[in-house]
Formats: sequence, structure tokens, C-alpha cells
Amino acid sequence: MTQQDSDSATDTESVGACDSEKAVAVRIVDNLRQIDATIFDRYANPDPARFNPFVTHAFLEALEASGCVSAETGWLPHHLVLEDADGAVAGIMPAYLKSHSQGEFVFDYGWADAYERAGGDYYPKLQVSVPFTPVPGPRILVRQDEGAEKYERLLAAAAVEVAKRHGLSSFHITFVDEAAWRRLGAFGLLQRTDQQFHFCNPGYASFEEFLDTLASRKRKALRKERAKALGEGIEIEHVSGSDITEAHWDEFYRFYVDTGSRKWGHPYLNREFFSELGQRMADTCLLVLAKRDGRYIAGALNFIGGDCLYGRYWGAIENHPCLHFEICYYQAIEYAITHGLPRVEAGAQGEHKLARGYVPETTYSLHWFADRRLWDAVERFLKVERHHVERTKSALRDFAPFKKGQEEPKGD
Repeated sequence: MTQQDSDSATDTESVGACDSEKAVAVRIVDNLRQIDATIFDRYANPDPARFNPFVTHAFLEALEASGCVSAETGWLPHHLVLEDADGAVAGIMPAYLKSHSQGEFVFDYGWADAYERAGGDYYPKLQVSVPFTPVPGPRILVRQDEGAEKYERLLAAAAVEVAKRHGLSSFHITFVDEAAWRRLGAFGLLQRTDQQFHFCNPGYASFEEFLDTLASRKRKALRKERAKALGEGIEIEHVSGSDITEAHWDEFYRFYVDTGSRKWGHPYLNREFFSELGQRMADTCLLVLAKRDGRYIAGALNFIGGDCLYGRYWGAIENHPCLHFEICYYQAIEYAITHGLPRVEAGAQGEHKLARGYVPETTYSLHWFADRRLWDAVERFLKVERHHVERTKSALRDFAPFKKGQEEPKGD
């Protein structure tokens, strides 16, 4: 696809009629500002008790407004909007034309390499995801009426049509919720699984009650880590909501850039994005900051959902033993217990989280390929990989730190 082709993806582009029973059509917009925020948020989070802050108009539009998501960064917005016969919005699929596979956390570099060695162009591809955010949740947002599942299928079919029209190699939906994964797998998309580590809170009254469920050796090791992290005069501070100032964002961004530069080569997010967050959705933000000798030295940004605390970004400008574990894992657990949140999601990967009370949970993605040879090869690979993921998950649970005979907390 040429740059001129990409630039033509505006709100005037239409995929066309999608349903012979009742005329519906899909149009494509290149900016979330062209989608009504109230409708978007109602479809994305119909149940406030399960509110997911990343699948909100405010979060996704902040990425666009700050320039973190753009053609220049390889995330060209290409959002699909399904309209019914009356012109009302029946569904929305936030999507992006991607010129690379960075910031997705469902790794397809091997597929890209194989396709390009065979003479094809893997990029651009159509990506349905929350950029830079490996948090499971809804990806196809539809009106909750008797036609909900039909709208979902129509949007998936429209995405395939977009991929074909633009000559794209593939279409991907990553970190989708399990129910949609099963429905769209039956519809014909290829199914992939992976795992993350989540803390599950069955209703602990305190952090100490959680510790009491651990085997003695694990409990002692965890207490030792916390004591070590808070040595050398380090203090922990929580800042949230309207108490977060631009000065706090300045400090946190300094940590984020330092760690992100070492981890990824360059950070995905710019300073403007965090100001956008503060203006649009500060009530969902929780900064856990470490201070020593009167100055901030490290911090983590969490997002507060309806039933989950989401740990996202971390950084530090001083190295202290176990400080990462304290700020990112133990403080998050303590916050979730204190505020009655059933779950903590602390990001992608990290088997080291297991010893700290986080247990493996399955994550889900869906894939479509234009080339039948690649489709067949990936389909064979995914069948083996799903089996491996399930076996690994089962084996890892045997190493969970809980007492023998203690029922392990389960995710919802």
C-alpha cells in the first residue's frame, strides 16, 4: 500500500453493504474524534462493574492527540464504524494499519520473516488492539441488543474486506476477551493463546491475610524483599486523581524514559501523552512513587478499573534491591486488597511474578491471512502452540507459592 492509499482512509471511505437481510454499511474513519465518545464508551464498557480504562474513547484518543499513534509511528488509525439501516452506529472496531509489529505484545515476527523470505510483504497489516497495552478486553464494540453477535461478525467480515481491498497480508485482533475469541474462532478466524500472570483477590481482609496463604518459605522471602526494598530511607507515596500534577508527570516521565530506553531502545509514549491522561482520565490513574532524601527516584503508573488494578509503566533513576517488586507488585496487591478489587494485572510475561502471588492466566488473539500457504502454516503452528501454552500453564501452577492444600485463587 502506498502512502497515498493510506492517506485516503478517511471518514468518506466505505466498505459497503454487509448484510442482505437488513442493509447495513461500514465506514472507516482516521481519527477517533469522528466517533461519538458517549456511544463509543457505552458500547465498550456496558457494565460499570467491569470497566476497562484502556477501551475508552479518552485513552485511545489521547494516544492519537499526543501523536503516539500516527502514520509516523507506524500506527495509522483506520477505525471501522458499523451503521444500521437508520444510520445509527451499531458497532465500532478501533483498528490501525501497522507498518511494523512493535507495541503489540503478541509476537508475529516469525510469521513476518517467513512471509517476506517467501517474497511477500507482511507489512502493512490491519491490527485491532489497544496500542502499547497488553491488557485483555473487548475489541469489537457493539450495541447490546438482539443483533450484538451479528454486528460483531459483520465488523470482522468488514475487516477482512478492508485487508483484501488494500492488499494487506493479514488482519489481527489481539488480547481479545475469551468469549469473543470463541465466537470469532467459530466464525473462521485462527485462534492463538498465550499467558500472563495476574493476582487474584478472593476477598482478603489485609495483605497479611494474603501472606498467610503462602508456604512458610515463600512468605518469609516475600517479607524479606519488602523490607529490603524499603531500606535506605525509601518512602512510598500514592498519588491519584486531581492530586496528580504536571510536576508528578514530569518526574514519572523521567523514570519511564530511562527504563524504556534500555528496555525497548526508545519509549513508545511521549511526554504529551501523560498530560493528556491527566486532563482526560486522572480519576483512573494511580501513581506509586518512591522517594529518597526528599526526591522521587522511581515510580509505576497503574490504572484503576471496575474490577481490576492494571499495572502499566515503571521506571527508576536509582537501582535499589527489590524496589521494582515493591512498587509494581506488592503495592498493587495491597491497593487491590484495600479497595476490594478482585484482580491485579501486571502486564505481559514475567514468570518471576509467580513467586510473588501472581498466577498464570490465558490470553487470546485472532488472526486472518490473505495467503493460503501462510494461513495453513500458521494454523498448524497454532494448534501445537495452544497445547504447549495449556501444558505450561498447568505446570507453572504447581510452582505457585501457596500452601499445600490451600485452594489457589482463580481469576474470573
